[in-house]
Amino acid sequence: MPRNPVPEPSAASTLFAHVARLQGDRRWGSVLDAGTGVNSMRWVLGLETDRWTAVTGSADHGAQVRDALEGRDRPQDRLLLGNWLDGEILKGEVFDTVLADYLLGAVEGFAPYFQQDLFRRLRPHVGGRLYVIGLDPYVLGRPATPAEAMAREIGRLRDVCLLLAGETPYREYPAEWAVTRLEADGYRVLSARRFPNRYKARWINSQLDMAARRTAKIRDRALAGALHGRIRALREEALELARAQNGLRAGADWVIAAEPV
Repeated sequence: MPRNPVPEPSAASTLFAHVARLQGDRRWGSVLDAGTGVNSMRWVLGLETDRWTAVTGSADHGAQVRDALEGRDRPQDRLLLGNWLDGEILKGEVFDTVLADYLLGAVEGFAPYFQQDLFRRLRPHVGGRLYVIGLDPYVLGRPATPAEAMAREIGRLRDVCLLLAGETPYREYPAEWAVTRLEADGYRVLSARRFPNRYKARWINSQLDMAARRTAKIRDRALAGALHGRIRALREEALELARAQNGLRAGADWVIAAEPV
């Protein structure tokens, strides 16, 4: 049996399964989940690792990850609260495998404008392989289809509500930007692949639920009420379109594998 069998779709997402295929028979060894979340942590728990360290910039996310562990962490494993702006975080530590799962987009909420320095900041910790998972921006540009227009409208409404509630939306970057940045920061890119998205009811509801929750924090209650009405109407429109087209085909996630030069 291969050292790293590819997870079945029911056990891991398509993106993590692709990472496992890229890893092949290489040992996972020591693993750094550089921007941990519930999904990445559950996946890491299923790997044959010597140890893992997970870092999050959010205490709330950290609590969710801790709950997801369900006591399966070992004495050598660590969940840390920290910001990659801090040069002392994990200073001098090197890992066989580093995972940056949607970290590039999330940086905006914790260290605005730090994206161009992120891969250089992680490089001293990458002893073997770096896997970067990201999302092409879908709130910008001219949509080519009704589905793309709907996904963009949902993203823009969500971000408006976040901003008016005093929060910072994520800022996603295309795969080409990430490849260029990695090569400039001393990595050799081994693989880069896109995975087209088809957004269904679960995604539509999660994004609009996020927006709806933020309306409670908007001081202008008339504006908050108008936004809440728009969220309700857009939800109906989006769910109807998704049912008719078996999901909103819009944009893509991407996975990049790289190693230090």
